[in-house]
Amino acid sequence: MAEGILRHAAGDFLDVQSAGSKPAGYVHPLAIKALAEIGIDISAHRSKHMDEFLVRDVETVVTVCGNADQACPMFPGQVNRYHWGFDDPAHAEGDESQQLQVFRRVRDEIRRVFEAYAAGRRDQAKCF
Repeated sequence: MAEGILRHAAGDFLDVQSAGSKPAGYVHPLAIKALAEIGIDISAHRSKHMDEFLVRDVETVVTVCGNADQACPMFPGQVNRYHWGFDDPAHAEGDESQQLQVFRRVRDEIRRVFEAYAAGRRDQAKCF
């Protein structure tokens, strides 16, 4: 969800990629549904391992779940590192309706933070 939301908020301004230390191997169907509700299509996204990015220059690393900030290595060219510890909605309990409510809550939390982050990066770029 984080990749889809930040891509949407940043447009072409930032190259946004998502990866995990323990990728699930698929994009959760409730994540796809929760983002579709706000007009973001992540149905073609795929689950990736962070090792795929060790051979690329990565300017900024943003971690969003649990101890991901501790599990994430330093990347070549990395300048910035941020951690926002959102709940992982994939661990939500209950029936599908209850789980979807958790996905929506986390989606909205991520959206607030990442829209502000993208706006700040745009403002920062104007200064240079």
